[in-house]
Amino acid sequence: MGALSEGALGVWSTGSVGVARADPESMGAGGYMERYRTGLNGSRENGQGERPAGRRIGMAVVGLGGAVATTAVAGVELIKRGLIEKHGLPLAALDEDLVEDLAPYEGIVFGGWDLSGDDLASAASGHGVLDGERFEAAKPALSTIRPWPAFGNEEFCRKVSGDNVVAVSGNAEAVEKIREDLRRFGEENDLDGLVLVNLASTEKRTDSTLPVFATPEAFEEGIKADDPAVGPAMLYAYAAILEGVPYVNFTPSVGADVPALVKLAEEGGVPVAGKDGKTGQTMLKTALAPALKARALTVDSWFSANILGNRDGQALDDPDSLASKVETKGSVLDQILGYEVPNHVVRIDYYPPRGDNKEAWDNIDLVGFMGARMQLKINFLCGDSILAAPLAIELARLSDLAKRRGEGGVQEHLGMFFKAPMTKDLVSVPEHALHKQEENLVRWLSGESPNGSTNGHATAGHKAPTTREG
Repeated sequence: MGALSEGALGVWSTGSVGVARADPESMGAGGYMERYRTGLNGSRENGQGERPAGRRIGMAVVGLGGAVATTAVAGVELIKRGLIEKHGLPLAALDEDLVEDLAPYEGIVFGGWDLSGDDLASAASGHGVLDGERFEAAKPALSTIRPWPAFGNEEFCRKVSGDNVVAVSGNAEAVEKIREDLRRFGEENDLDGLVLVNLASTEKRTDSTLPVFATPEAFEEGIKADDPAVGPAMLYAYAAILEGVPYVNFTPSVGADVPALVKLAEEGGVPVAGKDGKTGQTMLKTALAPALKARALTVDSWFSANILGNRDGQALDDPDSLASKVETKGSVLDQILGYEVPNHVVRIDYYPPRGDNKEAWDNIDLVGFMGARMQLKINFLCGDSILAAPLAIELARLSDLAKRRGEGGVQEHLGMFFKAPMTKDLVSVPEHALHKQEENLVRWLSGESPNGSTNGHATAGHKAPTTREG
């Protein structure tokens, strides 16, 4: 599933403006989190409610006016008011001892960028994800939030546009403006932590092996020179890392997943995670494929089709953006099954009447005992943003915890949330099986590394990993 948003797509003239690269010490010990951290007391009146007990974190969202982001904001508001249960939030089902160090849902504050300057109530009304009762309950809070002017490049996402943009002279100035937005967001909202989450529309494919992406120094020079290979998602990732702010890429776009930015994140102790949220069809695929393997049922072919009509679908109507999406959706089966599926086909089609209610079909041809042929067919009708929004929320909470634990660089234990999980060296094949990914996350939460050894972060009183019934 890609990001459902109007994106962060703006235009600027060419030019070169210097950008200061933070040294590792200032990024790790300083940066945003230390410069602007305050105590846990106090309240504020900005439509997002009084300050709850516990840690207070900000979600700075690229694509704040999109369907996923507005759904996330509405959901947290309804949780704060006790109007909904925590269905669909994966960490809410875990034993309380495993999640006690995470910021509470009620402590999340939202801000961010979008090409549309509409307040979030107007944006959510247009997306049609929330039903009447829930929309009316969340509307007062949504109406107080307006996206900040966004940045981008029309060459990277041709199907989405807007007029809520900031005119800048080049990439370096754009990075500085994003950093200023992050600082202001932290100062104005008395935050204990901050995470940047990319929920923007899918950009075209980028060759991540280009020399400009090889080292932090080469990337910095590319920023100064407005290298055309550097896309908007990378600008937001770079700005976040320089500010010491964890970065989450929920889109298929190339963000922090290039050697230069991974190295910079490791040096500065900044968590980065991605990419492309695993929400619907691919989530089911990574749950079902291990079961077929366990029963020695050979997958002879797997045909997957999707239709959706939201802005994500509109962005994917561009062949270049679609190529990015299909690449991440199509990479999971071979790793899980241990062989190449000869006819693995993935189709995604924009169908406006469907709106945010995505429909996915899978036809699986199987070979069993004595060569007997069988078929399995799945039809999944789902709310695209309803599946995605809670994962974005959980990723913000987990990334904030990783930052506090001092774990910078690629967060491999967050792989269960992504179609194409990042690995620390960017070349190793990631684990795709959903049940194994969940085990890795639970081990990390309990203070263990994925191989079962302690990582020194276990807190007193943690029990063996369990889930709560009910």
